[in-house]
Amino acid sequence: MSSRCPACEGAEFDLLFTAGDRLYGATDEWFQVVECKRCRLMQLSPQPTPAQLEKYYPKNYWFTAEDSAAGRLEEIYRRFVLRDHVHFVQRALNESGESGPVLDVGCGGGLFLRLLRDRGVRGMGLDSSVDAAHVAWTSNQVPAACATLTQPPFAPQSCAAITMFHVLEHLYDPRCYLRAAHDLLRPDGRLIVQVPNAACWQFLLLGPAWNGVDVPRHLFDFRPPDLDRLLDSCGFEILRRKYFSLRDNPAGLATSLAPALDPMARRIRATKESGGRRLIKDLLYGALVALAVPFTAVEAACHAGSTIMLEARKKT
Repeated sequence: MSSRCPACEGAEFDLLFTAGDRLYGATDEWFQVVECKRCRLMQLSPQPTPAQLEKYYPKNYWFTAEDSAAGRLEEIYRRFVLRDHVHFVQRALNESGESGPVLDVGCGGGLFLRLLRDRGVRGMGLDSSVDAAHVAWTSNQVPAACATLTQPPFAPQSCAAITMFHVLEHLYDPRCYLRAAHDLLRPDGRLIVQVPNAACWQFLLLGPAWNGVDVPRHLFDFRPPDLDRLLDSCGFEILRRKYFSLRDNPAGLATSLAPALDPMARRIRATKESGGRRLIKDLLYGALVALAVPFTAVEAACHAGSTIMLEARKKT
């Protein structure tokens, strides 16, 4: 187990559960998820080394549209469900009044930045994968660099907004990224963060089967108070919260219930299936996502959605 909690320096932990890589099957190992007795932050224990962690990430971990009818339909779906992310960021930009680009950290294939560009918002991407940055440039025609936020190729106070969608839970030291974001933002720039919400109903009902824990890639599992303390310690004040994501909440529940139907997991696992079998699985997964919408909407209305998205700015 970890000797110290990175949030509060606590030295005592409770074992919550053990789990394996249920989604992608990148390893047969089993891992412990523990909870700090002092602050209740959940984390993977012991945490894998960087060399080990690299093996748990498939090379095509991000979304990129396949050159097929199914691939084009999937991109249409993803463009639709990403609209609430785009609207959330556009509102933050309008209220801040700041000028400058949006920096999307962990940009993957760059579809989100492409949607922002289509609405007249200038953006650029940052990803730890050179392949992802290449896809962003070539497939979505958005500028992207392969780098880390702690050593960014950008000038201080150059960004009107910085977005981190499902990034913090993957980091050994989330504080380093948040402090770097603080330095890169304009005086009234906005930070938009989204993470899985470990205080959601789905986790209470499903436990280790909840897709949000994503062992072993998620090093931390945040509840809202954990995120509040983390942002406060890095010089941010929270302006707005959102507990529903059309892209993530219904699909997350569907994947938790039937990981073998998840299209991304099937692609990464290189599941052999005929065209007809693939179509049936896609239709079943789509139906499961649609059926999950009412439950996830109620869950989010009670501030217990499976994701939490925050807008924050520098403390004044």
